[in-house]
Amino acid sequence: MDGSVANEALVMRSDADGVTTLTLNRPAQRNALSVALMGALIEELAHIRQDSGCKVVILAGAGPAFCSGHDLKEMRATPEPAFYEALFAQCSVLMQAIVTLPQPVIARVHGIATAAGCQLVASCDLAIAAEDARFATPGVNIGLFCSTPMVALSRNVSRKAAMEMLLTGEMVDAARAQQIGLINRAVPPQALEQEVQALAQKIAAKSALTVKTGKEAFYRQLEMPLVEAYAYTAGVMAKNMMAADAAEGIDAFLTKRMPVWRNC
Repeated sequence: MDGSVANEALVMRSDADGVTTLTLNRPAQRNALSVALMGALIEELAHIRQDSGCKVVILAGAGPAFCSGHDLKEMRATPEPAFYEALFAQCSVLMQAIVTLPQPVIARVHGIATAAGCQLVASCDLAIAAEDARFATPGVNIGLFCSTPMVALSRNVSRKAAMEMLLTGEMVDAARAQQIGLINRAVPPQALEQEVQALAQKIAAKSALTVKTGKEAFYRQLEMPLVEAYAYTAGVMAKNMMAADAAEGIDAFLTKRMPVWRNC
C-alpha cells in the first residue's frame, strides 16, 4: 500500500507467495467505481508494476458484489461535461493500466459485475467467477449506452454476443459468460477463492520475464495484420531466446529437471 488512509480504505492489498490480491472496498456501494476508488486502484497498479516480488495480481471485490460499475450518484452530483470527460478518461487509464501491467491480472468474480464492472472483468487477462455470478452492460436501460465498457467487451467476446449484451442490457449468468469467452470458467461459490489461488500460483511458478514478454506480445499482436503480427512475434521470440531463463528452461527440459528461474 502507499500508506494513505484513503487508499487503504478503498483498495485493500495482500501479498503472499508472489501473488498480490487487490480488493475493491466499497461494499455498501457494490464497489462502484468512484473517482477516488479508480484513483486508488491506478495508484496500486503503478506500485505493482515496479514490484519484482509480485508475479500475479488477483482483483476481487469486498462484500456482496465484485463491481457494479460507475458510481451513478457521484455522476449525477456533478452534471458538467468537463467532469464526465475526466471521469471516463480516468476509467480508460485504469483499464489500460491492467492490460499493460507486466503481471497477469485475474478477476475473481462474485455477485454482479455490471457496466464498468463488466468492463473491469473483460480488461483482466483471466477471470474465474462463481457459478451464481451475473454480468451485464445495462447502460442502455438508463439512457447511457455502455460505450467504454464496449471496448473491452468487444475485444473478448464475439460481436453478436457483445451487441446482444449492449443492446438489451440484460443479465448474463456465469455459464453464458464462460460460453461467450467473458470468463475462463465458472466454479461453485465455495470453491472460488481456491480455484483462483491455484491458477495464480500456477502462473507465479513460471519465469516472470517470460510471462511479461508473452503478455505484452499477446496484446500488441492482436491489433496487427497477420503478416505484421508474425514478423513482430518472430522478433519477440528471437529476443526471448537470448534470455537466461530461456536457456535455463530448455536445459532443464532436456535434462529432465525442474528449472530455477532468474527472471532475466
